[in-house]
Amino acid sequence: MPAALLTASPGYARRQLARAFATALGHEDPATRQRAGERARGWRDVLAGMASGTLRVGSRTPVAELPAWVTPDVLHGGFATGSARAGGPLREFEREAAYHAGVPAERAALFAYHLTEPGLADLWELLDSGRYEVGLPEESALLTVAWLVRAGETDAAVELVDSLRPFADRLRFLPRPTERPSTRREARREARREAEHGGEHGGEGLAGLPVPEAGAVHRTTVEQARAALAARAPKRAVEAQREALSVWRPFADELLSHWLEFTGPEGAVRPGAVPEEAWRKRGRVLLDRYERLLAVHPLTGRHRKPGSNEGILRGALAELVSGRELDARRAGLVRVAVTGMVRKRGLPGSERHAALRDGQAVQAALPAHHTVAHLVAERLAGLPQESGLVDVAPFVAPVTAAEEGRTGLPEGVEVPPSVRRVVDGTRSAPLGALVASGIVPSAEAMAELVPQLVAAERAAVYRDPALRVLMAANYRAFRNRRSLLLLHLAHQVTPEELPWVRAVQGYADGDATTRGSAIAAARTLAETAVEHFPGTLLPNPLVRELGALLGPSELHAPLTEELAADIFMGRFSGKFLASAGIAAELLGGGSLYERYYGIDYAELGALSAQADGAAARAGRAANGDHRDALAEFARLCHARAGRTPGHDSVAGNGMVIEQAQILTTHNLATLVQRVGIAPEPGWAEAARRSFGTVCRLTERARRGPYPLTGLKDAAYAWRQMLFHLSLCEEAERAEVLAWLPAEAARRPLVASRLAPALLGLRHVAEGGLFDTDGTARSGRARRLTGWSVTGHWLRPDPWK
Repeated sequence: MPAALLTASPGYARRQLARAFATALGHEDPATRQRAGERARGWRDVLAGMASGTLRVGSRTPVAELPAWVTPDVLHGGFATGSARAGGPLREFEREAAYHAGVPAERAALFAYHLTEPGLADLWELLDSGRYEVGLPEESALLTVAWLVRAGETDAAVELVDSLRPFADRLRFLPRPTERPSTRREARREARREAEHGGEHGGEGLAGLPVPEAGAVHRTTVEQARAALAARAPKRAVEAQREALSVWRPFADELLSHWLEFTGPEGAVRPGAVPEEAWRKRGRVLLDRYERLLAVHPLTGRHRKPGSNEGILRGALAELVSGRELDARRAGLVRVAVTGMVRKRGLPGSERHAALRDGQAVQAALPAHHTVAHLVAERLAGLPQESGLVDVAPFVAPVTAAEEGRTGLPEGVEVPPSVRRVVDGTRSAPLGALVASGIVPSAEAMAELVPQLVAAERAAVYRDPALRVLMAANYRAFRNRRSLLLLHLAHQVTPEELPWVRAVQGYADGDATTRGSAIAAARTLAETAVEHFPGTLLPNPLVRELGALLGPSELHAPLTEELAADIFMGRFSGKFLASAGIAAELLGGGSLYERYYGIDYAELGALSAQADGAAARAGRAANGDHRDALAEFARLCHARAGRTPGHDSVAGNGMVIEQAQILTTHNLATLVQRVGIAPEPGWAEAARRSFGTVCRLTERARRGPYPLTGLKDAAYAWRQMLFHLSLCEEAERAEVLAWLPAEAARRPLVASRLAPALLGLRHVAEGGLFDTDGTARSGRARRLTGWSVTGHWLRPDPWK
């Protein structure tokens, strides 16, 4: 795979096409088959573009005819399909806009109309009301033109139109109108207006609906939750169990009771015995009813098996009803079946048997989860669909009497957890509250929400309220843009490169107050991640958002992303060396972290200072000095990993990248030294929590299908634990170091595996150092790192 990606070979795309095609053909879920079919078409476009040369894999402009600012359609792995996300057939709202304007339903005609006086008036109305939704950055473009015209910036508006006009026939530059404002501030204003006038719902519903506070976020909108709940369908396994409990278990009881009349509890049948005619007639009725039930209730199959107890009794009954006698073998099977059923559940009608069946009847009578999900979807239908909910409790309350009359669901039925979790995702609250409540369960999930907050902070620099709302919507939409596969240290497109953002840059006023607010927001976000998700690398999307907040500041806080080992080309950008220099400031002078990993932070700090000095000086010689410093940093990472610069395997690349993460602390030092984060529980507690993550990941790696990934993540968590320990006071650090072995001993399977790492940490804490191969004390103590090309010592039994 690495070679395929680096040389733009179509091999990777072919494999993805084959996988999507197989899913489109064979998956049981129609929606999944449809999505797989769309992916297959995308991969065909990728292969065609690579073959024709119209796609340049690894470039910031992968589509030859589209500028970098156009949002490309991107598949897994960062491959552009050649299409633009804002292209394709007209959306319904575009057709409605064309009808309203009296122009052909074509994008070029819509574009031209909105440059006329009535078209600009329509756009100004949207700007002032906030009743629009920007799904892609391009949908902000014409609104920006309209704002510039109203602001008197005619030249800037004309220049922006000139940038957009070549694509006006293909791309969507209009936003989707909505019934509710797109910002919480406008929503609060509208809520107040509705409260004053009684609202549109008879004084109930929206008029009294709480509006999210400023700074609140939500994982899903009401519309997304409603659609997910409405799409819930019966689960075959659940309905099969319901059928077994409500239909086939009672029938089995009737069948057993019928046999007990003939055999008694012992199930004794004398060979050649003939039952009474009345018994045979009732038996014939039972068998006929079985056939009718079978036609109506086909989900359960156990009763069909001839060797099951029910199957034996039914088969023997059929023989007797037809006038045949039971042979000794069949009589013996009947005896075993009857006595087995009685022994397991008791005689039908007995107290024991009745209690069992009563409980099963209650279970079978419980409403199916999908029916409750549909009811909750109905509850959500009358709410504003584009936002979240401050209070989800009313929408997950038990079924009411009125709802029972309408749906047939019994009054008082509780909403099951699987449905409640979907509604919980709409809860709109401060990010910290969502994290603490578990609604945001991981750093990755947190990273998905952060753009909602960063958009507001970034847009705060604009003085005009309408422009501020527009730029916030544009930023949120931009963050939905998928990253491209890039080579040669190329960087992703930034919001500042969009022509409509450049056009209004002169109206940004980033004073000390707004910069201070952005820094405070970054500090809070970073502390939340470090405190609640211990031992977890900051996900790249979160790093990107922190960088967006800190970029305008004067903190000089370089943040580094996690690099992909499969496309790593052996080089690092300048921010890696700058970040290592900050780590040297914080951890140099003999810290536990420095000694454990065998780092010479004095030398590394000097190298970073050399690079900073070269970058500050003008001229080609200075640029050459900067490149030399970066090359030396890359050589240092290769040497520490024991790898030779040049083309390497994925694992070999991973070892080099890991060394860069070790030297830089992967953003932790920058966040502490420059941004000033300090987790509320303290560094000692952060170290303990990180060790808990180490133990969980190590145990998971023992059981998981991809153990080396788990071990790599465990090593990353171990590294964060060491960082936190290095910032503890000496007494706190000693207490945690004494706690670690005792905590590991509580998990015997983990303790044996981590013993060499714990011994190595103790060795360094007592003043020792590792040998060049990362071992000490005759190999019994080891330095824990994640990547390896020879198998990992933390998993000595890879086949067990």
